[in-house]
Amino acid sequence: MTAPDLTDPLETISDTALLELSCRKPERFGEIYDRYVAEIHAYLGRRLDRQAADDLTAEVFLAAFRKREAFDPERGEVRPWLYGFATNLIASHRRTEIRRLAALQRNAAAYDGPDHGHEERVVTRVDAVSAQARLAAELRALPDGDRDVLLLSALSELSHEEVAKALDIPYGTVGSRLSRVRRKLRAALGGANPMDGGSDG
Repeated sequence: MTAPDLTDPLETISDTALLELSCRKPERFGEIYDRYVAEIHAYLGRRLDRQAADDLTAEVFLAAFRKREAFDPERGEVRPWLYGFATNLIASHRRTEIRRLAALQRNAAAYDGPDHGHEERVVTRVDAVSAQARLAAELRALPDGDRDVLLLSALSELSHEEVAKALDIPYGTVGSRLSRVRRKLRAALGGANPMDGGSDG
């Protein structure tokens, strides 16, 4: 089996090999950007807002580009490495995230429900809105580290190992934080699993 030709722009190569190649050929970093920009932007947008996501996505990739020579493949893959930059930038915008969660809680609490329609659908919607308000309140109250672990896992579907690499914390810490947070959120939601979401998220 022949190794991929790293000079061939049409050859699909691993993220790690591509990042290493970009140290010699900086223009190849654009391929890392193309692979992950939509995913990182979506994650930032769900945690903050569209405007912040637009601004911070560029910062994530700029920081990664500047530090690409320090990337250590022994410590993990490129994808969680990028999420680490994103999460660090979110930390500098905590007030935006907290305001977003507060607005979500207020909007859910203010929902009166429609005066007409199918009764079962109305009840389901009202229940979902009520749960949304409780969930937003609980997320606001979480310690920053616990919120980061939960949302990296829930929004980006990172594995425990990837979350550990993204946040530079021990693997076991991810599991214990998730377990603690899920218990707390499940209790706040009356026994519902906080990781289960329907069309209302």
